[in-house]
Amino acid sequence: INSGIMAFEAGFLLDALPGLGNDNAQGEYYLTDLVGLAREAGLMVGAHLLDDVVQTEGVNDRTQLASLGRLLNDRVVERWMREGVTVVDPATTWIDVGVELERDVTILPGTQLLGTTSVGEDSVVGPDSTLRDCRVGRGATLTRVHGQSAEIGDGATVGPYSYLRPGTRLGADGKIGGFVETKNAVIGDGAKVPHLSYIGDAEIGEGTNIGAGTITANYDGVAKHRTVVGRHARTGSNNTFVAPTTIGDGASTGGGTVVRGDVPPGALAVSSGPMRVIDGWAEEKRAGTAQGEAAAAARRTPDDHDVTDPSSQPPARDLG
Repeated sequence: INSGIMAFEAGFLLDALPGLGNDNAQGEYYLTDLVGLAREAGLMVGAHLLDDVVQTEGVNDRTQLASLGRLLNDRVVERWMREGVTVVDPATTWIDVGVELERDVTILPGTQLLGTTSVGEDSVVGPDSTLRDCRVGRGATLTRVHGQSAEIGDGATVGPYSYLRPGTRLGADGKIGGFVETKNAVIGDGAKVPHLSYIGDAEIGEGTNIGAGTITANYDGVAKHRTVVGRHARTGSNNTFVAPTTIGDGASTGGGTVVRGDVPPGALAVSSGPMRVIDGWAEEKRAGTAQGEAAAAARRTPDDHDVTDPSSQPPARDLG
């Protein structure tokens, strides 16, 4: 079987190539004809025997490429399992040849580790996670995460449904929670971005907690700007940080605050005004709708539904 791989002494090859002809049914030039020319010249010709016949397989279409890709991946996954990595479902796991894994890593079903990704000892990745060119420390947990060129510290947790874009660095014991997107963001040791947030072009200090629904408004339409939040700060839910801005160590922000300037260390920033209650709004502005009718029913006068009249009340139940 000719695998299509041939090795020649360079001097012979340069001399013999001009002598190749195409006097055959296909009118083509065949490199294999050089073997006959070498024999005619009295040179030594030999064959290399392969123990693994798969290495002779060619790839001529997408089907063959996928088939050999799967075979290669099966061998890579098996090698890592024999070196102490737990792969729960090899059939749904993809590990590139450039990936590095330490002992006692656990890979859950539906996970792809691509490029130069490395995962530290005792970390758990998956299920349904894709990491490309990422570095994961020891004892970390990543659940349903898509990450590229990100760094995850020892003992950190990420997910579910988190999107780590290039430049993300999460410190030891930090947290990036559900439905959080990060980009070019440094999140310090023990800091947390737990819920439903976008943190881009930002630095979050050690031990800080970012409230749910937070957005770093890093783009002004022309240039990107950076948000810096200090150590052990506490920011409220539904905040918008209009970069560039700095929030000092130990500072706080109220719920719904739009931070348009710097907040000194230890200060509380609040931008929302006092709540106003406009009575009867639904009945006036939504009359004839289900909303308006529900509001009207809830506001019936005592003549319509006298709550003091025992006959208007449902019978008492014996709750035992």
